[in-house]
Amino acid sequence: MRKFFAKLTLIYLLVTMAGCMFTGVESTKRITEKEVQQAIGEIERRQPGITLQPFNDSVPAWRVGKQFYVTDDNLRLILADAETDTVHLARQRLTYDGYEQGSVLDNRATLTLLFKAQSGHIYRYRTGKTLQQFTRSFAVPLLIDLDMVAHVDSQLRGQQLWVKTAIWYDLGTEDIRRGRQFIKVRIDSVVPGNKVFPLAVCFTALDGGESAFMWMSDPNAVMPGRDFDSLFALRDPHESYPEISQHTWLLIQGGNLAVGMNKEECRLAVGPPKRISQLPNQAGLREYWYYDGGSYLYFVDGLLNQFRK
Repeated sequence: MRKFFAKLTLIYLLVTMAGCMFTGVESTKRITEKEVQQAIGEIERRQPGITLQPFNDSVPAWRVGKQFYVTDDNLRLILADAETDTVHLARQRLTYDGYEQGSVLDNRATLTLLFKAQSGHIYRYRTGKTLQQFTRSFAVPLLIDLDMVAHVDSQLRGQQLWVKTAIWYDLGTEDIRRGRQFIKVRIDSVVPGNKVFPLAVCFTALDGGESAFMWMSDPNAVMPGRDFDSLFALRDPHESYPEISQHTWLLIQGGNLAVGMNKEECRLAVGPPKRISQLPNQAGLREYWYYDGGSYLYFVDGLLNQFRK
């Protein structure tokens, strides 16, 4: 992988230096964010994939009694028979109670799904779809299928994995917190998430005992950056970078930088930049990596010379 990354970097250097290295005139070549992401994506596609088993279920297979978790009171805005000002369903469970089939203007037999609240009241959700049009990716907005949650929990609970991101969330407050990346954790449970990410994966760090959770997308409706493959690894990522010293790896795990780190080590520590500017001259290659919030990294001949986080 390191050879591939070095080759990719060399290609960039050749492209950016071709127009100026023989002129004696310093020039700047900007590499777009899209080019950066394409390059990083090509590298990461060569990593072994770790895909969760998909959840195979769809409306035609739903049985009466199937349960759903309500993420938001705004569910009442899309349900028939819900009084807008008085119904509070958030954090409750609704039970599937079958469906009604009726015709609309184009004579299609569309389904209205029935859900029973804990109070016994029946709410209706008009899908606008016929029985044959449902796929396993179909989901009622603001409802989380608890069978799907249990399916993922059964695969992950008790597993020892490595986290790929330092963006953790507090178990009590759900506030974002700074964690550590590329450390080994034990998965404690998978529980219902929120209206954006239907899964919350709870874990404990094996070396320090900290507990936290991460939001994760539905395995059937993968959201880039928050799917299982993006958040966890089955083996120690350090094994893929044996040339990185233990001291530097500890910096990377904490998302920290030090003068003298190479570009690969910096990318692992703080992620790929939004934009890159390269300024080759007779004294060597200077390169800036720019991030949101005014942060930047400054490299001289491939080594970190200065930075602002």
